[in-house]
Formats: sequence, structure tokens, C-alpha cells
Amino acid sequence: MKRRSIVIILITVLIGALLSGCVDNTADQSIPSGAVTSTPAGSQELKGTIRVSGAFALYPMMLKWGEEYKKLHPKVEFDIQAGGAGKGMTDALGGLVDIGMVSRAITPAEEEKGAYWISITKDAVVPTVNKNNPVIAQLKANGIKREVFEKIYINETIKTWGQATGTGAADKINVYTRSDAAGAPETWALYLGKYKQENLKGVGVNGDPGVAQAVREDKLGIGYNNIGFAYDANTKKPVEGLEIIPLDLNGNGKIDPEENFYGTLDEIVEAIGTGKYPSPPARDLNLVTRGKPAGIVNDFIKWALTDGQKYIPEQGFIVLPDSIIADGLKKVQ
Repeated sequence: MKRRSIVIILITVLIGALLSGCVDNTADQSIPSGAVTSTPAGSQELKGTIRVSGAFALYPMMLKWGEEYKKLHPKVEFDIQAGGAGKGMTDALGGLVDIGMVSRAITPAEEEKGAYWISITKDAVVPTVNKNNPVIAQLKANGIKREVFEKIYINETIKTWGQATGTGAADKINVYTRSDAAGAPETWALYLGKYKQENLKGVGVNGDPGVAQAVREDKLGIGYNNIGFAYDANTKKPVEGLEIIPLDLNGNGKIDPEENFYGTLDEIVEAIGTGKYPSPPARDLNLVTRGKPAGIVNDFIKWALTDGQKYIPEQGFIVLPDSIIADGLKKVQ
């Protein structure tokens, strides 16, 4: 009897050992730095790091989205860097980041390389000058026609502020543009006449903040910025030291009431949303991944297209039409 009891105990121990060897220990394995992971289906806990780089235009919005998404999923980390749309595309296609922020249209060549894009929100590029410009009163009252901007930035046949405004001012126009591959110069060049960034003349300055700073420090300067860098998010007015040049859209030599929507961020956002401000320079902003996103990257983009949309207006961006959002959601199903 005693021998039989010992055999039963040994069998029980053996079965227990075998069962313990079948338990999934993957939860205890370390996660490589920068890896994108998620917990098993049915669990609400997500973990990993989402790496993002690219357009200055999307940078403030992405920071907000990252902050709010992390509140829902504390174990998800974000590494978000601004560096221009060109860098965002290159980094995404090269696998250096999980998401590239791209503030321009995606080209067929980029799609062939694996660019998988989703439009996420909208903003615009606006022309800027120093608030102490010698003809600031004329600029605000009469604006500038598209053809005049073209002669300043492309043909270089208009070289003084007097020529630009039809006044006697002999002050030279100091032209600033972007030196980094970016969506803002591509969009601005397209507005001027279907040109490309490389067609824009002027002193090259790196990044949206760089162009804004250059114009703020030069009373004869002219530049262009995404609205997120042309307007102060707190005061809703143009950034201190800058003024926005109104576009003379109907070409009648003055800014009519229906063209006058540059005083505050809320006004320009409404004009972009209703189509009063043309596209270009208004444009959709995109998130790009290398191939269809998966794991927490897919979940984050899906969240940004749904619950995350409520944060767009407060950040000074424009919500896209329902049809475009629906198209985006189909891409992350």
C-alpha cells in the first residue's frame, strides 16, 4: 500500500512538471528597444514604443495625440521628432520610424516603394511678413495677388516692396524659403503655379520655426509658414513680430470683407474649413507607414481617426470631411 502511494505521488509530480513547461512565458520576455508590441487579443493593455518623425505642420497635433493616447495606454511610449515631410517619408520607408508625418500629397513613386498613407487632418500655409514692414498698412488693406507672389518667389522680377504694393517704397524684399525638404514649400510652390520646392528662390532656412524667426528679425523679410507656426496657440493671434499677408483672391487690388479672415487663428481655420481660403495653399496632412500598419501603430491611427478627432479644433487644425475619414478607417481595419 505504501509502495502504491509513492508511485501515485511520483506520477502527480511528473504531470505537474510537464504542465508547467507548457505555460506561455512570453510575457516575461524583455521587449527590444523601439519594438512595437501589443498584448494578446481581448486584453486592453497595449505596450511598446511608437516612433514618429516628419512634418513640422503635424508636430503639435501629434504631440497632443500622443499625450492623450498615453493616458489610455500608459505602457505605450512615443518618440516624436519634427524634421520636415521629406525626412518623415524617408524615415518611414527606411524603417527608422513607425509613422512618417507628411504635409503634402504622396507621389506614385513613393507608393511603389511601400508608402501606405492615411489623411488625418488639414491645415494651410500662409505668407508672412515682419510687423514693422514699411508698407504693412498697404499689405493689410490690399493684400497681394498670386501673380505678384510668383514674381517674387519664382521669376524674381519683383524685387522691392514698392513694386509689390504699387507704392514708391524702394526697400528691397528679402525673400526666405525652406532649406529642408518639406510640405510647406511644396504646397506654396504649387499655389504659385504648379511649381516644385526647388523652383522657389530666396535664402534657405531650416524648418518652420527657422523661417518664422528669420522674418521676425528682418523688417524687409517675406516668408511662409504653416498656420501652427504663424499663429500663437494661446492668444490665437499672429505670432509676436509677424503679420499675415492677405491673399487678394479676386484680384481687384483690395481685400474685400469676404477675403478678410487673417486676424485670428479661429478666423483662418474657419476660412480653410469652408473653402474660402484656397487649396493650395490649404492641404491635407497625412500619416505614412511602410506597408499596412499593425499592432499598436494600427490601433493608434484608428484612435486618431475616431476619438482623437475631438482634439483637432483646439489645436488649430481642421477636421477632414466624413468621407475622407471613412476612407482612412477602411485602411486600418
